[in-house]
Amino acid sequence: MAKFKLDEIDHQILDMLIDNTRVPFTDIAKKLLISAGTVHVRVKKMEDAGIIKGSSLTLDYKKLGYSFIAYIGVYLNNTSQTTFVLERINELPFVTVAHITTGKFNIFCKIRARNTAHAKDVIFMIDDIDGVYRTETMISLEESINDKKRLMHYIFKEL
Repeated sequence: MAKFKLDEIDHQILDMLIDNTRVPFTDIAKKLLISAGTVHVRVKKMEDAGIIKGSSLTLDYKKLGYSFIAYIGVYLNNTSQTTFVLERINELPFVTVAHITTGKFNIFCKIRARNTAHAKDVIFMIDDIDGVYRTETMISLEESINDKKRLMHYIFKEL
């Protein structure tokens, strides 16, 4: 498949959609001085090319009572157990991200919990999965950077 070529209008459309995936195409069109149809066609082309994959909603977990964030490194008895352990981890709704990693841990997870007592329960749930040798937990004191745009703008400059 040929590499999809993005121009400055595409960059600006993506920039606005990253800020708010629900922004109406008519609003984007007004800001960019193009038609809403043009925005629609360009977004559709970026979706077809796989550059845009769906859209997401950002929740304020603090307001929902889940302000505690921790990262858990998971050590396995054997790497052959990775798929099985990931399937069990996937059953835990409090694990929001999981990566298979190299280095110190076999799997690295991000969890959200109501408080430290709840986080302890989640950690114990992970520890109890067959194949988990042990875990190592790091508590997030504050999410200082969560910026999707900086990398996007860097990539645009490279193109």
